[in-house]
Amino acid sequence: MSTGRINRTRGIALAAITTTAVVAGVLFIQGAADADPKPTLAQAKAQVADLQEKAEVAGEAANELRGKITAQQAKVNALQAGIAKQQIQVDAVKRQIGSLAVAGYQTSGMSTTAQLLLSTNPDQFLSQASTAQAFAGQQNSALRKFQDAQGKLTDLQASEQSELGALQSVKAEQEGLKKQLQANLDAAEKVLGKLSDADRARIQQENADAAKKARDQRPSRDKGRMNDDLPNVPANGRAGVAVQTALNQLGDSYSWGAAGPSRFDCSGLTMYAWGKAGVSLSHSSSAQSGEGRRVSRANLMPGDLVFYGSPIHHVGMYIGNGKMVHAPNPSKPVQINDLDYMSGYSGAVRPG
Repeated sequence: MSTGRINRTRGIALAAITTTAVVAGVLFIQGAADADPKPTLAQAKAQVADLQEKAEVAGEAANELRGKITAQQAKVNALQAGIAKQQIQVDAVKRQIGSLAVAGYQTSGMSTTAQLLLSTNPDQFLSQASTAQAFAGQQNSALRKFQDAQGKLTDLQASEQSELGALQSVKAEQEGLKKQLQANLDAAEKVLGKLSDADRARIQQENADAAKKARDQRPSRDKGRMNDDLPNVPANGRAGVAVQTALNQLGDSYSWGAAGPSRFDCSGLTMYAWGKAGVSLSHSSSAQSGEGRRVSRANLMPGDLVFYGSPIHHVGMYIGNGKMVHAPNPSKPVQINDLDYMSGYSGAVRPG
């Protein structure tokens, strides 16, 4: 067999082997992907619930930093106002020093005797000369005043830079928590993406039914309530206003960082409802747990805030009969549930 035929034969064989290897590789990858077990509907719901709870933990931690950011920004604003005010004082002293310098320069080139001889009014000159020492003292005083004013300005500017650094640090921490929140929500979507079209449609329908049920439970404008199953909340007082406001949001969507009027996260809902009653609360479940008088579970009254998790990352509003109104998670609307709907009950407070 010639050398050329041998080489051609080897080339054909090598191509066949390469093609077979590529096909085998594709089949192996596809097989590995197919081997990734798809969760059952129940497993997917459990995984999504876990990821959404992790997202809420990060979200409420990010909410808690809102107060720190606001307070830190107030410090920066106050320092910047102080700097502007101090700069005005520095500029005023500078102008004073400039005027004194000009006045001093005008007579600095002659001796006192020469100025006396050339003066058109010797008596007036002698009177002015008698104040020369006082003039020099005035210059020294102005210089000391400038040094003091400039020193205060420098201190304020240094403090501003320090507080700006602290502000940026808190903002960066919040951004990290927001990314963590979104990563968990994205992971939940990937879990749902592994389900069949039929299972995803079933979950969507369940969520739609839950939203409709919640909207149907909203108090009637004419009769006060649409549903006799709702507990009889106080008709008067700030707690009554807060509860009524929260119930009016039944069926509204969950959205992290939202505090109304039609989208809420858990602490945004309670902040909004009690705000309508004239009570200011922080947009943070952890912070709200310290914004009222603590009450035992046995002594809960409608309007009390109930908290969950350690650290605290969820809050609802008690409405009586062992039930609360709350914004559960991104797949659920504002709704009414039993107090034990959420795990990890950690206490309650009574705002106002």
